[in-house]
Amino acid sequence: MQLKPLNTFTITLMLFFTFLILFFSGFLEFPSVSSSIQQPFTPPSLTLSSNPNPFTDLLSAFKTWDSQMGCSQFKLKHHDLIRLLSNSSGSLQEPVSHSSCNLLKMEHVSVLVKGWTWIPDNLDNLYSCQCGMSCLWTKSPVLADKPDALLFETATPPLQRHSGDPLRVYMDLEAGRRRSGREDLFISYHAKDDVQSTYAGALFHNGRNYHISSYKNNETLVYWSSSRCLSQRNQLAKSFLRLLPHHSFGKCLNNVGGLDMALSFYPDCTNDANTPKWWDHLHCAMSHYKFVLAIENTVTESYVTEKLFYALDSGAVPIYFGAPNVLDFVPPHSIIDGTKFRSMEELASYVKALANDPVAYAEYHAWRRCGVLRNYAKARATSLDTLPCRLCEAVSKKGGRNARTE
Repeated sequence: MQLKPLNTFTITLMLFFTFLILFFSGFLEFPSVSSSIQQPFTPPSLTLSSNPNPFTDLLSAFKTWDSQMGCSQFKLKHHDLIRLLSNSSGSLQEPVSHSSCNLLKMEHVSVLVKGWTWIPDNLDNLYSCQCGMSCLWTKSPVLADKPDALLFETATPPLQRHSGDPLRVYMDLEAGRRRSGREDLFISYHAKDDVQSTYAGALFHNGRNYHISSYKNNETLVYWSSSRCLSQRNQLAKSFLRLLPHHSFGKCLNNVGGLDMALSFYPDCTNDANTPKWWDHLHCAMSHYKFVLAIENTVTESYVTEKLFYALDSGAVPIYFGAPNVLDFVPPHSIIDGTKFRSMEELASYVKALANDPVAYAEYHAWRRCGVLRNYAKARATSLDTLPCRLCEAVSKKGGRNARTE
């Protein structure tokens, strides 16, 4: 029997229902409109002083700023920005409140970290979390012989989870944040995923020499170090660094005579390690410069990595190229967003002027000295440092081994 041809209306209706099925099943996902804090394009400006002061002592700059500005005036001057950064942006997950304690189904949760992973060993601990819950995070199958959840980072979770098995947790903090498709809980740097883990925590840089120099190099203004020589990042760095005196310590655009030269420049950064590595003295070396260039490998929403937070921790002013919503993750008036300038020449002129103005430069450090953290406090609170308790809370809400299988 010959089949009747389908008319246009029938085909359209079939396509429409197919689209709905794909959309609601998660195969199709539209990019969300960013809820990050948006500010009008206003390139920072700094009037060149008639008496430039190419200072080298950061503590003296702080004293001058205290006498001319101070914390009270800083808060008034940046009132609008501080108020804006106090609002929830959607880029950071809100911490668990005591009002949600009734959602927890378990008083104790154990998480077993599986396979080789870069997750630092000193994260292993027994934690006292909110709502009276305890959390065991360990790489030892002896200490967690009956774990409530298995955490996979470099390995792939099991294809299926049977009734009574631990929950499968998968973590990917890379820019692509790809799910394995086999997890019950997904950890990434983004707030829209099950559990967020930002790069703002201290556990990303253990065993470092945290000596911070009060001396700021005024002959060489910018520090940069990169050994993953991506063409796009190299091109951006080169177009900016050619305009300013700088030191590049990594493999990319190296201009200091080779690798591992930081200790020969700054012997005060020597660590106690028998075989010092470049990361042992990273913060200390950065601290000798007024500015640190921080360029992300990938530019995408909320992907704000240790490159920026290392610079903040070192007492330098970061010059940042990366996530468009970076202001959601950092203290008010703490970084120079390179994308806000019309050209590299304009950015370089601003940096030069700032380097010769101790008061304006010290103002980029006021957030730390005056305790004005705003969203940065949330970024720290949702970092790797607090991940164990926050993951255990998510496991507890699902019921651990007693969670329903899907």
